[in-house]
Amino acid sequence: METLDQIKSRLTHALLGARLEIVPNESPSSQRSLLVDSEHARAVAQWLRDDPELCLDYCSNVTGVDWLEAVGKTKIKKTVVVDGVEKELEETVDSLRSGYLEAVYHLFSMAKKHGPVILRLRTENRTDKNHLPSLTPVWHGCEFQEREIFDLYGVVFDGHPDLRRILMWDGFKDHPMRKDYVEPDDYEYEPTPHDAVLEKAKKHQAQEAKP
Repeated sequence: METLDQIKSRLTHALLGARLEIVPNESPSSQRSLLVDSEHARAVAQWLRDDPELCLDYCSNVTGVDWLEAVGKTKIKKTVVVDGVEKELEETVDSLRSGYLEAVYHLFSMAKKHGPVILRLRTENRTDKNHLPSLTPVWHGCEFQEREIFDLYGVVFDGHPDLRRILMWDGFKDHPMRKDYVEPDDYEYEPTPHDAVLEKAKKHQAQEAKP
């Protein structure tokens, strides 16, 4: 199978205007992935599926990732004058990275017996701009998995045929797989609380009993 760099190169020529970026992976697996802008995500997915060399006809799984706002380190170079002589110095400054959500698709070819190619879609933020295009029209196996990401992470998949909660009930609030999720302390849905759950339930009942 082609390398991810080769796939990216061919995609760049096939779909003009698509913004593609290879995301490194520092884990032992070293599986790099291809980040695609939302506007071209559906077209990229169709190309990956229909390209005769790749024929990525099977999406094995789709996972969600929550990235909180974080401060990172950025190295910048600047020129300073010391005793009348220009010198170039490297300085490390803090840079704020906004939070966002991701959907990660693992693609294989059943016809060619190769893969995976890992595709990433990224929202603009974690609040009001949390939409991504659904890839269910390209790979039907994504349907339930995108629903799970919608349910647990709060990503809204535009164009999904049946986007609704799949694990939590309809009246459930928030998205329990988000890193800043705060679980309730009343546990009204737990008919027989025990251990740590019981202790939280008792504290909640005691607070409610205060005048």
